[in-house]
Amino acid sequence: MNNHLMIFGFGFTSEAVGERLQGKFSRISGTTRSPAKGLMMESRNIVPVLFDGVSADETLLENLSHASHLLVSIGPDADGDPVLNALANHKHKLKHLQWVGYLSTVGVYGDHDGAWVDEDTLCKPVSRRSRERVAAENAWLEYCSELDIPLAIFRLSGIYGPGRNTFVNIEKGNARRLVKSGQVFNRIHREDIAKAVDLAIGMEAAGIFNITDDMPAPPQDVVTFAYALTRKTPPEAIDFASAELTPMARSFYGENKRVSNARSKQVLGMVYDWPDYEASLRQMYEEGSWKAR
Repeated sequence: MNNHLMIFGFGFTSEAVGERLQGKFSRISGTTRSPAKGLMMESRNIVPVLFDGVSADETLLENLSHASHLLVSIGPDADGDPVLNALANHKHKLKHLQWVGYLSTVGVYGDHDGAWVDEDTLCKPVSRRSRERVAAENAWLEYCSELDIPLAIFRLSGIYGPGRNTFVNIEKGNARRLVKSGQVFNRIHREDIAKAVDLAIGMEAAGIFNITDDMPAPPQDVVTFAYALTRKTPPEAIDFASAELTPMARSFYGENKRVSNARSKQVLGMVYDWPDYEASLRQMYEEGSWKAR
């Protein structure tokens, strides 16, 4: 039986997936644009495959022809989903494929004025990138339906982990306490994303799953809590309306909702190891896992 996981887009989150699934696949390959990054991947027992985000060369297609499981961690753009575009004329190469996973975002729900949303909530994306995500999800649903292959869509909240978290911002001196009345966000540690993917692959689950923590909270509360752990004085609060932000950073605050993870627990059997920002930040700080590896 073929047992090969291919990951499109070997980045921050996929790195945790590849690490967790070592030993469960005879081969794990991942795409990258950078030959230099390929050396790092090889050191972690990941077979690097170059992909320019446009076309599939013979090496990539050869890997695909042996893949039993596919995980897509590359976002769409104005031209659609780059992986689907590259594979458009190569369905015949996917002769061993048994399951596809797609890493999406809770941004597809849009703004709900702080109300709770779940996987049955109507998507009403606000930003361009979220609209592109909805289109990409639908394209993958259609593609996998044609192939008669189960597709799991993982809608992720704000991702953090080693080297990407509030403590890093504090160390760099760029942590800010932005305050927008009523604003809340969910978060997710990358290790919990890897756990969800692992569980879904184990049962070849199909469907949409919110992978997110149990505690949506105001962003300034997270910063304040992290400063308390470091025993440093937090910066003064900044009113969102007057803050200097990039258009992308400001757009995140245009989507306000609380995201339920109940389905992931009920269907996948998820038990979150990083269930809320307080427990997670405390653990990361005490064990030093907030630092980049």
